[in-house]
Amino acid sequence: MATYLIGDLQGCDDAFGRLLDALDFQPARDRLVVLGDAVNRGPASAACLRRLMRLGEAAQCLLGNHDLHLLAVAEGVRREHRSDTLQDILQAPDRDELLDWVRRRPLALLEQGWLLVHAGVLPQWSVPQTLELAAEVEGQLRDGVLRDFLADLFGNQPATWSQRLQGPERWRITVNALTRLRYIDTRDSSIDFHCKQAPAAAPPELLPWFAVPGRASRDTPIAFGHWSSLGLSWRDSALCLDSGCLWGGSLSSLRLQPGFPRWLEVVSVGCDHSGV
Repeated sequence: MATYLIGDLQGCDDAFGRLLDALDFQPARDRLVVLGDAVNRGPASAACLRRLMRLGEAAQCLLGNHDLHLLAVAEGVRREHRSDTLQDILQAPDRDELLDWVRRRPLALLEQGWLLVHAGVLPQWSVPQTLELAAEVEGQLRDGVLRDFLADLFGNQPATWSQRLQGPERWRITVNALTRLRYIDTRDSSIDFHCKQAPAAAPPELLPWFAVPGRASRDTPIAFGHWSSLGLSWRDSALCLDSGCLWGGSLSSLRLQPGFPRWLEVVSVGCDHSGV
């Protein structure tokens, strides 16, 4: 039995199918975890969700920022962006089934000693705390009034973590870290929401979240997606698997190994779709 991690799909179902073929993925034998952003910007978001759902217990998908945006648009609390490609879900005959599956996805998982998230982990958070905070939000998504919960979920404040945060502010910063984080501003330890460039081009006051000295989760390997300009990267016990499929790059997978690997068994397939 093998467990594979797969980077951001973003509606690129053709590449997804070819990657599963390249892995000789067998649902009766293997398991996969997509690291969030199954939908949006690519040409076949509904097809990606249906493929994942057909795989049943053999497949899991984390919630990414685009997946949460889909739920918010469907509930009428956010407007579609011009670059969104969500209508194949929103107008689908199985719309309700697709959306219900998405809302029940996790924000973080611990698999074979690896912490899996879509974007990042705040430097102050230990692995148990990360999973606890994720579970708080997951419970609200599954069991709360979805429209009311989503109405308070989006925004850039607070940008700095405090143990005293409660309710919507606590959930908002949790979601922003797990689904949007790239950089920490070292001047005040806040999340930077603007810079999307690779570290070599970032302002000097910004550090990638995984490179912040003293990060509480540094002894656990972490896999994430979200950061296409970073690309395939292994640094400071953190692995980025977003190799830019949406932007004409590739869709990549890692065969999971317990603990810190001596090598990374990565398989990629090309993607000829150019993002909007």
